[in-house]
Amino acid sequence: MHPSTPTSPAAPPSARYPAGGLAFPHRDLTGIGRLARHEILFLLDEAEQWVELNRQSQKRAEVLSGLTIINAFFENSTRTLLSFEIAGKRLGADVVNMHAATSSVKKGETLIDTAMTLNAMRADAIVIRHASSGAVRLIAEKVDCPVLNAGDGQHEHPTQALLDALTIRHALKLAPGSDLNGLRVTICGDILHSRVARSNILALTALGCDVSVCAPPALMPSEIEAMGVTPFHDFDAALKGAQVVMMLRLQQERMSGQFIPSPREYRHLYGLTLDRLAKAEADAFVMHPGPMNRGVEIDSQVADHPTRSLITRQVERGVAIRMACLDVLTRRARGVPGWAEEQGVLA
Repeated sequence: MHPSTPTSPAAPPSARYPAGGLAFPHRDLTGIGRLARHEILFLLDEAEQWVELNRQSQKRAEVLSGLTIINAFFENSTRTLLSFEIAGKRLGADVVNMHAATSSVKKGETLIDTAMTLNAMRADAIVIRHASSGAVRLIAEKVDCPVLNAGDGQHEHPTQALLDALTIRHALKLAPGSDLNGLRVTICGDILHSRVARSNILALTALGCDVSVCAPPALMPSEIEAMGVTPFHDFDAALKGAQVVMMLRLQQERMSGQFIPSPREYRHLYGLTLDRLAKAEADAFVMHPGPMNRGVEIDSQVADHPTRSLITRQVERGVAIRMACLDVLTRRARGVPGWAEEQGVLA
């Protein structure tokens, strides 16, 4: 057990959550901000079975056999797209990837028209990544199947936050059903433009974490304290007492103007080196959602640390979380007992 980490007794699954579809009454997964604490924990616990499956030689289940999943990515992606594709295929679904660069979007088709086209194809779930905040929610309102947000602008990236929480829980060797109450987490980097930061703040605070955020003044959102976090501009001060350090890259593609003097100056003030990591707890874990800018926000000695770095474990848990989300969100359409439509579904 990780010293000074939270512990929570694991209740029997039947007592831990409402029965059937009431455990997760949402049709879509567009953001962590729409979820209750027990709904977050439900998705984490549902992922546990898929963590185990993914470590076996035979990694395929037929849970979604006969269903079609469309991954509609209007923004470049490697890890998230591949993770969702693997997740869908391991569950037995037919998976189709749509890349915006080769779609009719490049010909001037509107987002609404694209949504209506996807809906007419009668997909059983649509995974969407888009550069505009709120675009995923807009599409979700126009289609008849569940929609999963794979990242929309600066808004949210819910499955990243879920996989990060699951990774932390596994690293701390906490039982299913456990929250992260009292865990001290520091998130450092481009907080202003990061949907990963926003979703992680929402998820980790809901699970009881004490979250600090650190960024240069130009990359710190105003009134960030309203999200229940403690802001810092001094990275060394923000690391004091941290048990998990989550680094974020500079999102140059979302920046207009000069937010930092130079990458070299940024590394000097906000780069995570082994010396700087020593200012956190002695056995603090390190995380990064990727892609990493090695030598800028994180050094290779930290990113590749054999015991402290959780970065590759985040990638592994990502497949399991996305399998869980695809499974849960399609249960009503598949007629899983207890998940009937008449129980009511939250938009």
